[in-house]
Amino acid sequence: MIKNITLGQYVQGNTLLHRADPRTKIILTFVLMIYFVIINSYIQFGLAVFFTVIVLAGTKVHISYVIKSIKPIFLIMMITGIINLIATKGTTALEIGFVRITYEGIGITVKMILRLSLIIINSSMITYTTTPITVTDALESLLAGLKRFRVPVHEVAMMVSLSIRFIPILVEETDKLMKAQASRGAEFDQGGIIKRAKGYIPLMIPLLAGAFRRAEELAMAMEARCYRGGEGRTRLKQLKYSKDDIKVSVLFLVFIICAIAVYLVTK
Repeated sequence: MIKNITLGQYVQGNTLLHRADPRTKIILTFVLMIYFVIINSYIQFGLAVFFTVIVLAGTKVHISYVIKSIKPIFLIMMITGIINLIATKGTTALEIGFVRITYEGIGITVKMILRLSLIIINSSMITYTTTPITVTDALESLLAGLKRFRVPVHEVAMMVSLSIRFIPILVEETDKLMKAQASRGAEFDQGGIIKRAKGYIPLMIPLLAGAFRRAEELAMAMEARCYRGGEGRTRLKQLKYSKDDIKVSVLFLVFIICAIAVYLVTK
Protein backbone atom coordinates (compact mmCIF):
# COMPACT_ATOMS: atom_id res chain seq x y z
CA MET A 1 0.00 0.00 0.00
CA ILE A 2 2.86 2.39 0.88
CA LYS A 3 4.41 2.27 -2.57
CA ASN A 4 1.10 3.22 -4.15
CA ILE A 5 1.05 6.68 -2.57
CA THR A 6 1.35 9.28 -5.35
CA LEU A 7 1.38 12.47 -3.29
CA GLY A 8 4.09 14.85 -4.51
CA GLN A 9 4.73 13.05 -7.80
CA TYR A 10 4.87 14.80 -11.18
CA VAL A 11 3.05 13.23 -14.13
CA GLN A 12 4.60 14.31 -17.40
CA GLY A 13 2.21 15.67 -20.03
CA ASN A 14 1.48 18.47 -22.48
CA THR A 15 -2.09 19.37 -21.57
CA LEU A 16 -3.51 22.85 -21.03
CA LEU A 17 -3.01 22.62 -17.27
CA HIS A 18 0.56 21.32 -17.71
CA ARG A 19 1.44 24.33 -19.88
CA ALA A 20 -0.25 26.91 -17.65
CA ASP A 21 1.87 29.13 -15.41
CA PRO A 22 2.24 27.57 -11.93
CA ARG A 23 1.28 30.87 -10.30
CA THR A 24 -2.09 30.71 -12.03
CA LYS A 25 -2.62 27.14 -10.83
CA ILE A 26 -1.67 27.96 -7.24
CA ILE A 27 -3.99 30.99 -7.05
CA LEU A 28 -6.95 29.19 -8.63
CA THR A 29 -6.40 26.13 -6.42
CA PHE A 30 -6.38 28.35 -3.33
CA VAL A 31 -9.72 29.86 -4.38
CA LEU A 32 -11.07 26.35 -4.99
CA MET A 33 -10.05 25.25 -1.49
CA ILE A 34 -12.04 28.15 -0.02
CA TYR A 35 -15.05 27.19 -2.14
CA PHE A 36 -14.88 23.54 -1.06
CA VAL A 37 -14.80 24.61 2.59
CA ILE A 38 -17.84 26.92 2.44
CA ILE A 39 -20.21 24.84 0.27
CA ASN A 40 -22.88 22.88 2.09
CA SER A 41 -25.67 21.72 -0.27
CA TYR A 42 -25.57 18.54 -2.33
CA ILE A 43 -26.17 20.52 -5.52
CA GLN A 44 -23.03 22.55 -4.82
CA PHE A 45 -21.08 19.38 -4.11
CA GLY A 46 -22.40 17.90 -7.35
CA LEU A 47 -21.14 20.94 -9.26
CA ALA A 48 -17.76 20.66 -7.54
CA VAL A 49 -17.50 16.95 -8.43
CA PHE A 50 -18.46 17.71 -12.05
CA PHE A 51 -15.75 20.41 -12.25
CA THR A 52 -13.18 18.04 -10.73
CA VAL A 53 -14.01 15.36 -13.30
CA ILE A 54 -13.57 17.93 -16.10
CA VAL A 55 -10.17 18.94 -14.70
CA LEU A 56 -9.05 15.32 -14.42
CA ALA A 57 -10.15 14.60 -17.97
CA GLY A 58 -8.29 17.70 -19.17
CA THR A 59 -5.04 16.75 -17.44
CA LYS A 60 -5.23 13.14 -18.68
CA VAL A 61 -4.05 11.94 -15.25
CA HIS A 62 -4.99 8.29 -14.82
CA ILE A 63 -7.78 7.58 -12.35
CA SER A 64 -5.42 5.28 -10.40
CA TYR A 65 -3.37 8.32 -9.35
CA VAL A 66 -6.51 9.95 -8.00
CA ILE A 67 -7.43 6.89 -5.96
CA LYS A 68 -3.89 6.57 -4.63
CA SER A 69 -3.84 10.25 -3.59
CA ILE A 70 -6.78 9.62 -1.23
CA LYS A 71 -5.28 6.48 0.36
CA PRO A 72 -3.04 8.31 2.90
CA ILE A 73 -6.06 9.86 4.68
CA PHE A 74 -8.60 7.10 4.03
CA LEU A 75 -8.29 5.74 7.58
CA ILE A 76 -8.66 9.26 9.04
CA MET A 77 -11.80 9.85 6.99
CA MET A 78 -13.29 6.54 8.10
CA ILE A 79 -12.60 7.17 11.80
CA THR A 80 -13.95 10.73 11.59
CA GLY A 81 -16.99 9.51 9.70
CA ILE A 82 -17.78 6.84 12.30
CA ILE A 83 -17.48 9.43 15.08
CA ASN A 84 -19.86 11.77 13.25
CA LEU A 85 -22.34 8.95 12.66
CA ILE A 86 -22.43 8.00 16.32
CA ALA A 87 -22.07 11.40 18.02
CA THR A 88 -24.43 13.55 15.91
CA LYS A 89 -27.88 13.96 17.44
CA GLY A 90 -31.09 14.15 15.42
CA THR A 91 -33.71 11.94 13.80
CA THR A 92 -32.90 8.25 14.22
CA ALA A 93 -32.17 6.41 10.98
CA LEU A 94 -30.80 3.17 12.42
CA GLU A 95 -30.37 1.86 15.93
CA ILE A 96 -28.21 -1.14 16.81
CA GLY A 97 -28.04 -1.76 20.54
CA PHE A 98 -26.68 1.38 22.20
CA VAL A 99 -25.44 2.78 18.86
CA ARG A 100 -27.85 5.25 17.27
CA ILE A 101 -27.22 6.61 13.77
CA THR A 102 -29.11 9.73 12.72
CA TYR A 103 -29.95 11.19 9.32
CA GLU A 104 -28.08 14.34 10.30
CA GLY A 105 -24.98 12.27 11.13
CA ILE A 106 -25.15 10.53 7.76
CA GLY A 107 -25.41 13.89 5.99
CA ILE A 108 -22.44 15.38 7.88
CA THR A 109 -20.33 12.27 7.20
CA VAL A 110 -21.08 12.22 3.46
CA LYS A 111 -20.31 15.93 3.12
CA MET A 112 -17.10 15.58 5.13
CA ILE A 113 -15.83 12.76 2.92
CA LEU A 114 -16.75 14.64 -0.24
CA ARG A 115 -15.12 17.84 1.02
CA LEU A 116 -11.82 16.20 1.98
CA SER A 117 -11.69 14.17 -1.24
CA LEU A 118 -12.28 17.24 -3.39
CA ILE A 119 -9.61 19.23 -1.54
CA ILE A 120 -7.00 16.47 -1.85
CA ILE A 121 -7.71 15.65 -5.50
CA ASN A 122 -7.71 19.26 -6.70
CA SER A 123 -4.66 20.25 -4.67
CA SER A 124 -2.83 17.20 -6.04
CA MET A 125 -3.35 18.57 -9.54
CA ILE A 126 -0.60 21.10 -8.84
CA THR A 127 2.04 18.45 -8.15
CA TYR A 128 0.75 16.18 -10.93
CA THR A 129 1.06 18.92 -13.57
CA THR A 130 3.97 21.00 -12.23
CA THR A 131 7.60 20.12 -11.58
CA PRO A 132 8.86 20.75 -8.01
CA ILE A 133 11.41 23.38 -9.09
CA THR A 134 8.68 25.31 -10.92
CA VAL A 135 6.50 25.21 -7.81
CA THR A 136 9.41 26.76 -5.88
CA ASP A 137 9.76 29.59 -8.41
CA ALA A 138 6.01 30.21 -8.39
CA LEU A 139 5.79 30.38 -4.59
CA GLU A 140 8.77 32.73 -4.45
CA SER A 141 7.17 34.99 -7.05
CA LEU A 142 3.78 35.05 -5.30
CA LEU A 143 5.34 35.78 -1.90
CA ALA A 144 7.81 38.37 -3.21
CA GLY A 145 5.94 41.21 -1.45
CA LEU A 146 6.84 39.73 1.95
CA LYS A 147 10.52 40.54 1.36
CA ARG A 148 9.75 44.08 2.48
CA PHE A 149 9.07 42.66 5.94
CA ARG A 150 12.38 40.72 5.88
CA VAL A 151 10.67 37.39 5.37
CA PRO A 152 13.10 34.88 3.76
CA VAL A 153 10.77 34.16 0.86
CA HIS A 154 13.25 32.14 -1.21
CA GLU A 155 14.18 29.93 1.75
CA VAL A 156 10.50 29.33 2.62
CA ALA A 157 9.69 28.41 -0.99
CA MET A 158 12.74 26.13 -1.12
CA MET A 159 11.68 24.32 2.06
CA VAL A 160 8.17 23.76 0.67
CA SER A 161 9.59 22.42 -2.58
CA LEU A 162 12.04 20.11 -0.78
CA SER A 163 9.23 18.83 1.44
CA ILE A 164 7.17 17.94 -1.63
CA ARG A 165 10.12 16.26 -3.31
CA PHE A 166 10.96 14.26 -0.17
CA ILE A 167 7.51 12.65 0.02
CA PRO A 168 8.07 10.10 -2.81
CA ILE A 169 11.60 9.45 -1.49
CA LEU A 170 10.37 8.70 2.03
CA VAL A 171 7.58 6.52 0.64
CA GLU A 172 10.13 4.53 -1.36
CA GLU A 173 12.38 4.26 1.72
CA THR A 174 9.44 3.01 3.80
CA ASP A 175 8.63 0.38 1.19
CA LYS A 176 12.22 -0.87 1.23
CA LEU A 177 12.21 -1.07 5.03
CA MET A 178 8.92 -2.99 5.00
CA LYS A 179 10.30 -5.51 2.52
CA ALA A 180 13.46 -5.91 4.61
CA GLN A 181 11.41 -6.45 7.78
CA ALA A 182 9.03 -8.85 5.96
CA SER A 183 12.00 -10.97 4.83
CA ARG A 184 12.83 -11.34 8.53
CA GLY A 185 9.34 -12.54 9.42
CA ALA A 186 7.54 -9.26 10.20
CA GLU A 187 3.82 -9.16 9.34
CA PHE A 188 2.23 -5.88 8.27
CA ASP A 189 -1.01 -7.18 6.72
CA GLN A 190 -2.09 -9.62 9.41
CA GLY A 191 -4.40 -9.05 12.38
CA GLY A 192 -6.54 -6.08 13.34
CA ILE A 193 -5.88 -2.36 13.06
CA ILE A 194 -4.04 -2.15 16.40
CA LYS A 195 -1.74 -5.08 15.56
CA ARG A 196 -0.96 -3.59 12.15
CA ALA A 197 -0.21 -0.22 13.72
CA LYS A 198 2.20 -1.85 16.17
CA GLY A 199 3.91 -3.54 13.23
CA TYR A 200 4.89 -0.13 11.81
CA ILE A 201 6.58 1.03 15.04
CA PRO A 202 9.94 -0.73 14.31
CA LEU A 203 10.07 1.19 11.00
CA MET A 204 10.05 4.63 12.66
CA ILE A 205 13.65 4.75 13.93
CA PRO A 206 15.38 3.61 10.70
CA LEU A 207 13.01 5.78 8.65
CA LEU A 208 13.81 8.88 10.73
CA ALA A 209 17.53 8.06 10.66
CA GLY A 210 17.39 7.73 6.87
CA ALA A 211 15.49 11.01 6.54
CA PHE A 212 18.06 12.89 8.65
CA ARG A 213 20.89 11.29 6.68
CA ARG A 214 19.36 12.35 3.37
CA ALA A 215 18.76 15.87 4.69
CA GLU A 216 22.39 16.14 5.79
CA GLU A 217 23.62 14.87 2.42
CA LEU A 218 21.41 17.39 0.65
CA ALA A 219 22.70 20.23 2.85
CA MET A 220 26.31 19.24 2.15
CA ALA A 221 25.62 19.05 -1.60
CA MET A 222 24.03 22.52 -1.58
CA GLU A 223 26.96 23.97 0.37
CA ALA A 224 29.44 22.31 -2.01
CA ARG A 225 27.70 24.15 -4.85
CA CYS A 226 27.99 27.46 -2.96
CA TYR A 227 24.29 27.79 -2.22
CA ARG A 228 23.73 30.96 -0.19
CA GLY A 229 19.99 31.53 -0.49
CA GLY A 230 18.09 33.50 -3.09
CA GLU A 231 20.29 36.61 -3.18
CA GLY A 232 21.56 37.17 -6.73
CA ARG A 233 20.26 33.85 -8.05
CA THR A 234 19.05 33.52 -11.64
CA ARG A 235 16.72 30.99 -13.29
CA LEU A 236 17.14 28.91 -16.41
CA LYS A 237 13.43 29.27 -17.23
CA GLN A 238 11.63 32.51 -16.44
CA LEU A 239 7.97 32.33 -15.45
CA LYS A 240 5.62 34.16 -17.79
CA TYR A 241 1.90 34.21 -18.41
CA SER A 242 0.61 32.98 -21.76
CA LYS A 243 -2.62 32.35 -23.64
CA ASP A 244 -2.95 29.04 -21.82
CA ASP A 245 -3.33 30.95 -18.55
CA ILE A 246 -6.13 33.01 -20.07
CA LYS A 247 -7.91 29.84 -21.18
CA VAL A 248 -7.57 28.23 -17.74
CA SER A 249 -8.76 31.43 -16.04
CA VAL A 250 -11.79 31.69 -18.35
CA LEU A 251 -12.79 28.09 -17.63
CA PHE A 252 -12.40 28.72 -13.92
CA LEU A 253 -14.44 31.93 -14.20
CA VAL A 254 -17.25 29.99 -15.89
CA PHE A 255 -17.22 27.54 -12.97
CA ILE A 256 -17.35 30.39 -10.43
CA ILE A 257 -20.30 31.98 -12.24
CA CYS A 258 -22.12 28.63 -12.21
CA ALA A 259 -21.27 28.20 -8.52
CA ILE A 260 -22.69 31.64 -7.68
CA ALA A 261 -25.84 30.88 -9.69
CA VAL A 262 -26.32 27.56 -7.88
CA TYR A 263 -25.82 29.30 -4.52
CA LEU A 264 -28.44 31.94 -5.29
CA VAL A 265 -30.93 29.29 -6.48
CA THR A 266 -30.43 27.03 -3.45
CA LYS A 267 -30.30 29.85 -0.91
